[in-house]
Amino acid sequence: MDVVNQLVAGGQFRVLKVPLGFIKVLEWFFAIFAFSTCGSYSGMFRMSVQCKNRTDSDLSIEVEFEYPFRLHQVYFDAPTCKSGNTERLFLVGDYSSSAEFFVTIGVFAFLYATAALCIYIFAFDKYKENNKGPLIDLGVTAAFTFMWLVSSAAWAKGLSDVKTATDPDKVITLITACGAEVNQCREVHDPVMSGLNTSVAFGFINLILWGGNLWFVFKETGIIAPFMRAPPPHGKPAAPDAYAQQGAYEQDPYASGQGGYQPEYSQQGYNQQDAEYRSRKHRSE
Repeated sequence: MDVVNQLVAGGQFRVLKVPLGFIKVLEWFFAIFAFSTCGSYSGMFRMSVQCKNRTDSDLSIEVEFEYPFRLHQVYFDAPTCKSGNTERLFLVGDYSSSAEFFVTIGVFAFLYATAALCIYIFAFDKYKENNKGPLIDLGVTAAFTFMWLVSSAAWAKGLSDVKTATDPDKVITLITACGAEVNQCREVHDPVMSGLNTSVAFGFINLILWGGNLWFVFKETGIIAPFMRAPPPHGKPAAPDAYAQQGAYEQDPYASGQGGYQPEYSQQGYNQQDAEYRSRKHRSE
């Protein structure tokens, strides 16, 4: 009991709240429903043959059949309406291949979902290590998606054939006495096929679940991560200041060497001419 408590305490049950784990739980449940509704089925139908001679009649011919629907091995005894004799007749068809394939996929899907849930809860860090776990999970999930498609389609076709082979109106045509107009043959009870119809529905529900879970398992692989980055903004860069740029290129080369000081050469020449003029004026006086 302590070991169980330690496992429960160390488990990451919050993974069941995210789509990756929650859908896996649904796959686990619906896989059970799929193979159990098909693998545990047993059906029966009843017919009556009323002969001209009432003592030879049989008003309750019961025919039972079950999974895996090897109907060619199912037989029943029907009156020949001749001196109280009976004949043994067999149903037509063997539909075990599609039924067994469907149940097998359901069982293996259930086992894989169980193992995956245990890994998600108790070893999720190991699952994500080196990205191997998500890649294996993605491959297996894709394989089961394809298998559910094939097995559900095959079983849907097989079930249609089973319904035809077990239709009392069709089976009556196998009875020799029913070919005579003086004898009356009719169905008394049809087989109940609701369980088998449900199994086909569960098969296609599993197809949707496993196919939808591909996206969430694919996200765990990290392959799509580089493509999920936000693109850079598409705004125009600010235009450079034309005047500032022009001033930068048209700086006075002498300003850096002379500390920014420029002598006023024109003003120096003007002062020299003014002194010579005053000297000449003074001599003339």
